Amino acid sequence: MKIVIASDHGGFEMKTVLAKALAEGFAVIDRGPSDKTACDYPDYADAVALDVASGAADFGVLVCRTGAGMSMAANRFQNIRAAICRTTDDATVTRQHNGANVVCIGADLVSVEYALEIVKTFVSTPVDESERHVRRRMKVERAQRLSDASGLLKDDPEVFEAIVAQTRQEDTEINLIASENTSSRACREAAGSVLMNKYAEGYPGKRWYSGCLPVDAVEELARRRACELFGAEHANVQPHCGSSANMAVYFAMLQPGDTIMSLSLDQGGHLSHGSAVNFSGKLYNIVPYTVDRTSEMLDYDAIERQAMETKPKILLTGASAYPRKIDFRRIREICDKVGCLMMVDMAHIAGLVAGGAHESPVPYADFVTTTTHKTLGGPRGGMVLCKEKYAKAIDSAVFPGMQGGPLENIIAAKAVCFKEWMGGEKKDYARQIVGNCAVLCATVKDRGYRIVSGGTDNHLFLVDVKSTKGITGKAAAAALDAAGIVVNKNTIPFDSESPFNTSGIRVGTASVTTRGMKEPEMIKIGTWIADVLDDVSNTAVQERVKREAKELAAKFPVP
Repeated sequence: MKIVIASDHGGFEMKTVLAKALAEGFAVIDRGPSDKTACDYPDYADAVALDVASGAADFGVLVCRTGAGMSMAANRFQNIRAAICRTTDDATVTRQHNGANVVCIGADLVSVEYALEIVKTFVSTPVDESERHVRRRMKVERAQRLSDASGLLKDDPEVFEAIVAQTRQEDTEINLIASENTSSRACREAAGSVLMNKYAEGYPGKRWYSGCLPVDAVEELARRRACELFGAEHANVQPHCGSSANMAVYFAMLQPGDTIMSLSLDQGGHLSHGSAVNFSGKLYNIVPYTVDRTSEMLDYDAIERQAMETKPKILLTGASAYPRKIDFRRIREICDKVGCLMMVDMAHIAGLVAGGAHESPVPYADFVTTTTHKTLGGPRGGMVLCKEKYAKAIDSAVFPGMQGGPLENIIAAKAVCFKEWMGGEKKDYARQIVGNCAVLCATVKDRGYRIVSGGTDNHLFLVDVKSTKGITGKAAAAALDAAGIVVNKNTIPFDSESPFNTSGIRVGTASVTTRGMKEPEMIKIGTWIADVLDDVSNTAVQERVKREAKELAAKFPVP
């Protein structure tokens, strides 16, 4: 067991005696000071807190005249619970109930001998893992997710109020938006870090500005982790979003007017895949393909015939509303026959790919683009993975081709996200997303609702509310929103409604899975969805579901 100890000048003598005595039974790290010269206690509290928070030490001991200043300073750090202990009973209770990991002692209040007893009691007392204490410690650690922004309460209360509103919304509602997720606290901390202060046009080792060594390190870390996670030869982690990542590939490989063959927006594609109102549709000749009208799935033979006729420069695969697995090997065969580049936008399924719940496109595609949120659950941003032979062209297309300074704080959060996915538990998470989606989909289907393509293989499914209930997706989404269940209206293949009304809704399970919900919760949520959609004008049902959804959400806190 390692104990790290420090004091200010007022606690120096007690700290020195304690360090020597504790060294007889423990590994002790003494962070100073080395004499009684006047010093600032936060400096020493910081050193101890960092050691404990990082795991370099198991426990911390801080000594000042009262213990109060040290506890205030140490408790500014995440994962630190510093407690003032004046008796051995204090030490016992704060360890058992609060899970304290730093003990703060007042040198003016207890003897050295008793202080030693307090410390020994503190480090030898196990934490009580009963439900009520675990729940309370979690609330202390989370601080309702507002502690990180609490300074805004004074500095800019209007912005703070918006943060509070978003936090409350996430805490009390069931989010089934398929393109959304909730990032980890670690990702949010990196995204809000001082790395946002640095302008870093260029790439690691080749910047236009000096002073970039720290951001060089974090960007290279993100790039290397991305390659390792997805088995890619090269990664560019600078794109600000998925559309930017797609733009980079187009700019690197195409000239205006060149042909891209992609899934039509109304069939489940994305704006940046060639919509007429998007830059992609304005600059390039877009040849859309569709799903099969009967199965509502991709017809690879039909795609091949169309590609052979149109001879695109890029065959783009990927979707924002396609509920089935994609056969990347078959797409590769088509590209080889046609002699075109294979590009995959895996923004929606990136987390499933990282967790092994969907086949990876990386071994087959020339280019793979993605966002880093959605099923991946990181910060909002984009990325391009490609073969090494295209690395220079992609990097030049991103900078200086279409972006200036990258957002190094967001790149740091991407690095955090990639590391999180390298843990084995994320494979279970990816499988759970898919399993949850299958159960939620089946529950809604069993209530008589038509599901586009008959089901789902991934994290989302589409409900045809028009043919089932004669209502629009817009009306369905509004009724569910009133009931505390958030989905989005969505076109379905060969939709007769306008994109502003739609015939369907899109439902996804990444966010609720992140909260820890599993199959039993999916059955409840699916039942609520059907209850609401059975009569979208029934406000009594909406109010009842909203209460029940809020109760369920409270049992599964957002990270």
